[in-house]
Amino acid sequence: MDQILEKKPRIEVVDALRGFAVMAIILVHNVEHFIFPVYPTDSPSWLNTLDQGVFNAVFSLFAGKAYAIFALLFGLTFYIQSNNQRKQSKDFGYRFLWRLVLLTGFATLNAAFFPAGDVLLLFVVVGLVLFLTRNWSDKALLITAILFLLQPVEWYHYVANLMNPTHQLPDLKVGEMYAEVAEYTKSGDFGAFLWGNITLGQKASLLWAVNAGRFFQTAGLFLLGFYIGRKQLFAPSENNFRLWTKVLIVSAIAFAPLYSLKELIMQNSPIIQQTAGTAFDMWQKLAFTFVLIASFVLLYQNEKFSKAVGNLRFYGRMSLTNYITQSIIGAAIYFPFGLYLAPYCGYTLSLLVGIFTFMLQVKCCEWWLGKHRQGPLERIWHKWTWMGTDK
Repeated sequence: MDQILEKKPRIEVVDALRGFAVMAIILVHNVEHFIFPVYPTDSPSWLNTLDQGVFNAVFSLFAGKAYAIFALLFGLTFYIQSNNQRKQSKDFGYRFLWRLVLLTGFATLNAAFFPAGDVLLLFVVVGLVLFLTRNWSDKALLITAILFLLQPVEWYHYVANLMNPTHQLPDLKVGEMYAEVAEYTKSGDFGAFLWGNITLGQKASLLWAVNAGRFFQTAGLFLLGFYIGRKQLFAPSENNFRLWTKVLIVSAIAFAPLYSLKELIMQNSPIIQQTAGTAFDMWQKLAFTFVLIASFVLLYQNEKFSKAVGNLRFYGRMSLTNYITQSIIGAAIYFPFGLYLAPYCGYTLSLLVGIFTFMLQVKCCEWWLGKHRQGPLERIWHKWTWMGTDK
């Protein structure tokens, strides 16, 4: 414990963790070409092998986990803002609803360049749960978060199918929507691309989230982040160090059996895969997400590690700007209306493009925050959130 820093402002850990999540998101998005599955078809066998290894590594480490960290920290940010207002005897709830309306605009901007929709609109819809629970007790928040994370809808459909084998999940036509998205993306018509993304793409994304269990998981993560904020669990202290150590151990132990059970369940009928399989897939990813979070928080207490990842703090402070600009950059690189490099970029090269884009964004963040307190989109969101006040 002699390497533990005596003082480490909580916001540094949170910003760095948020920066880590957005970095992981940009790597996943580049590897999957921002939901545009066009890749080289004549690569040598050694490169195909390397590409498959890169794909498996990136998706095993980050897919479904980076978004979960992002969602958890969204709930934490809500706590910080609402608590600041509570100290002034003000209710942040209705101001938060207006903030969600503004986030809809940013979600639309991002979705315009990201085929098949965007997670920010999901955050807008599910964010209502934070408004509704803002005055609940800590116990009620934690219990509700756990109930959401148990994936009750998936288990309802699973039990319903056991009782009535003809019971099926509703067909939301997500596959047909994605096929249409792929068609207008391949056409290279920039106008059709933008319009299709903010209409059909957003619809497809939200309906996919229904089938994937993302609505309830996101709600659970929002409330869990809210609870973590109330309990100050990211604050540097001996108790929290021990807590995150326990979280790391329990999550690491839980991950292997959950992953194995998920793999077994996925060998069953489609309805079981879509219900119990979805629940176990979300749980194994959640377990690994907390392995990542706990590891990062614990390592960040070490001065050498915190200095090594210090740039993530700048990146995290401009997470909204970075998240949206990475979509614009990715679209310009991979899609037919831009450079159309997708057919020439396998998984390995796409990962390198993602790393380069991340490093470029980090340098831009350092430069920008050297002159401004907030990123450009963060500043707009803050200013418009508090319009009519002196903030």
